[in-house]
Amino acid sequence: MHCPFCRHGDTQVVDSRVSEDGAAIRRRRRCPSCDKRFTTYERVELALPSVVKKDGSRTEFDRRKIVASMQLALRKRPVAADAVDAAVARIEYQLLGSGEREVRSDRLGELVMNELRQLDTIAYVRFASVYKRFEDVSEFEDVLDEFRRATPKKSTPRKR
Repeated sequence: MHCPFCRHGDTQVVDSRVSEDGAAIRRRRRCPSCDKRFTTYERVELALPSVVKKDGSRTEFDRRKIVASMQLALRKRPVAADAVDAAVARIEYQLLGSGEREVRSDRLGELVMNELRQLDTIAYVRFASVYKRFEDVSEFEDVLDEFRRATPKKSTPRKR
């Protein structure tokens, strides 16, 4: 593999490990010419469904867009990049498992929201507010009420 920094034609693999719940292999590489290190991922290339947008146009599924939108929602939140990659891999597997050739963008948004809900509730609310186009505070309150109903209450010790 060519070095992305100096374009040297051969790099060395320093470390390899399974990543994204077994869906990819993460490799750390080193360039013998410039001595810089970089990371590559090896994944199976599968035919994911096309995305049908709200206006009816179609586009190819783009993993980078999903990762970028999740990272934006998770900005300054304590969630590791590997967790985001694993979440996107789960979304891809759900899409592949459906056997459909097309997926509506709203269905894709729901899959992203479900993953964010598991990763970080603040990121979920951030994403939902943009994705669902919240108009006022009451819509935030509805989402928070939904969380309160779905989350079991923690028992707090009584003071004596």
